[in-house]
Amino acid sequence: MSEATRILPFSDEAIEEAARLISEGYPVAIATETVYGLAADATNPEAVARIYEAKGRPSFNPLIVHVPDLATAERIGEFSDEARALARRCWPGPLTLVAPLRNDACIPSLITAGLSTIALRVPAHPAVQALLRRTGRPLAAPSANASGRISPTKAEHVLQSLDGRIPLIVDAGPTERGLESTIVGVTDGRVRLLRRGPIEIEGAVREESAEIEAPGQLASHYAPAKPLRLNASEAADNEFMIGFGTIGGNVNLSPTADLVETASRLFDLLHVADASSMPKIAIAPIPDEGLGAAINDRLRRAAAPRG
Repeated sequence: MSEATRILPFSDEAIEEAARLISEGYPVAIATETVYGLAADATNPEAVARIYEAKGRPSFNPLIVHVPDLATAERIGEFSDEARALARRCWPGPLTLVAPLRNDACIPSLITAGLSTIALRVPAHPAVQALLRRTGRPLAAPSANASGRISPTKAEHVLQSLDGRIPLIVDAGPTERGLESTIVGVTDGRVRLLRRGPIEIEGAVREESAEIEAPGQLASHYAPAKPLRLNASEAADNEFMIGFGTIGGNVNLSPTADLVETASRLFDLLHVADASSMPKIAIAPIPDEGLGAAINDRLRRAAAPRG
């Protein structure tokens, strides 16, 4: 985006315009009860990639998927009895639940950063609820700010960091909570606190983990089982080659060197390469600017030596 970002006050007309933009694959800023979120169609990998592009997000961290109700959440994640009871008690509201991703959920791996789990939330704010119901889509919605900046609690905060990067902000006034949601995972009947937030969950235990499970955790995420060589101009005999632009290979992230397309296909093609008969993987150079910086950050983590 290069045009100035529009701000529309929350109304039926604003939600209609936001839904139209989302249907065209663009992210829009919308109020939730926690902070303003940058919402895009969670079933569209290129729309999700545009979230990262707008935020300048340095790494492909898992994103929270917002849904209108528990029934919709259960079509995306697998809920244990304990998780379902917690959802019924706290939703709608500022609680995110991490659950195993259903195989038939049609959620691109860019949302989960290649993990087998998904972070789900039913928000309480009428603006984001109206958008969810108008689009009929689950919405990925991290905080609507440039990466590294303070999370936005007003529309003007969003404009300060994302003007020209997104087409629309739906202004529903200051947010109520002003802090990102509490995140928990439920495993074997135990409630594990993965990120502190506006609400306390009784009995939740804070556990340190070497694996990333949710947004806001500092750990590496999906990496292929096979060695990954970066910035390759061609493949060796024992390598599965992932191409980019004019550098071909067994598969190509984007023959036109489109970084949004590249981001949307990255995890899927790493999975393809990992499942191939070749013992190693090579990937072509990707420009280290804009969205390319996030792609390269993810690739460096994926290629890092493992103990």
